[in-house]
Amino acid sequence: MAAQIFLQAPSANRFSFFIHVMALCAGVRPVVMVDYGGKLPELQQHLCALLRFCHKESHIFEHLRVMLIEDMIYLVHRRGLAEHVRSSLNSDAPPFFVDLEQDPPQMIREREDNVAVIQLVSVQKIFSLHFPITEQSNESLPCNKTGIVSTDTSSVDDSTALGNPDCIDLSSCLQDTKISIPTLNGWLLGYPIVYLFSTEHIEEAIHNLSTKSLRVFRILISRKKTRAKVTEPEEELMSFSVPYDLSMGGSHEPWAEAFLSDMHERWGRCKPAWGALHMEVTECYPQAIVL
Repeated sequence: MAAQIFLQAPSANRFSFFIHVMALCAGVRPVVMVDYGGKLPELQQHLCALLRFCHKESHIFEHLRVMLIEDMIYLVHRRGLAEHVRSSLNSDAPPFFVDLEQDPPQMIREREDNVAVIQLVSVQKIFSLHFPITEQSNESLPCNKTGIVSTDTSSVDDSTALGNPDCIDLSSCLQDTKISIPTLNGWLLGYPIVYLFSTEHIEEAIHNLSTKSLRVFRILISRKKTRAKVTEPEEELMSFSVPYDLSMGGSHEPWAEAFLSDMHERWGRCKPAWGALHMEVTECYPQAIVL
C-alpha cells in the first residue's frame, strides 16, 4: 500500500524523496526531516510500511528507520546517525553556534560557558545511548564500486520503537531541557551553523532573525547522467541561513569551505550514484521568520 502511494505521488516529489533516501544510504546525510508539525500517525504508518517494503527489496535500506520527536518525523540512517553523534560529542567537526537571544545575533566563541550548549550536549548524549557505535564500525560510511553502502552493522538499540522495529520514538529527549526545536534540528540535520536559543526566548529569537538580512546557503546535488538523459535535474539536498553580518565572505567563509569540502568527500565515496554537488549562496532581505 505504501509503495503504491509513493508511486502515485507527483514525479517531482518522488524524485526529491528518492534523492534524500539515496543521500541517507550513501552516507551523505545521517538524517532527513520528512514533516514538521504534523501528519502523525498516518504519515508514520505509511513511512514504516514503505520501509518494510524496501527492507524486503534490498539490503542497502536495512539501516533506515523512521524517527519521531514530538510532532516531527524523520528518516534516519542508524549507523550514519551514530557516527554523527559520536563526531559531535568528540568535537571532530563541531558546528558554529549563532546566539539568537542577542541583538544583533552573535557567534558563540566560549561554548563551555554557554548553558544552552551544555544542554544540547546532554541531548546528544541521550542520542548516543540509542545510537551507539561499535569499534568495528567507527569508520566513515563507504560505498563499493556499484554505489552500494557497506552492510557492516552497529549495535543500535531499537528499544524505543514501542513495538515497531521500523520506528524510533525519541520524543522524551528534550524533557528537562530548554533546548528549542530549531536548535535541535540544526544539529541533527548536520548544518554547519546552528541557531542557538532556548524555549524561554523564542519571541526574541524570531525578532532578532526577522530584522536581519540573511545569506542562504544551498547544497545542490544531481544523480549520475544516464544514456537516456543528457542531464539530470538538480535537487536541493539541504539549505540553511546565516545572518549577513556574520557571513560577509559567503561561500568563502572558512567554515563554509570546510563544510563544502566535507560534503564533497562524502559525495565522492559514491561517485557512481551522483552527478554533481555544489553550493549556491543567495541573499535574503529582512522578512518575517517562523522558527
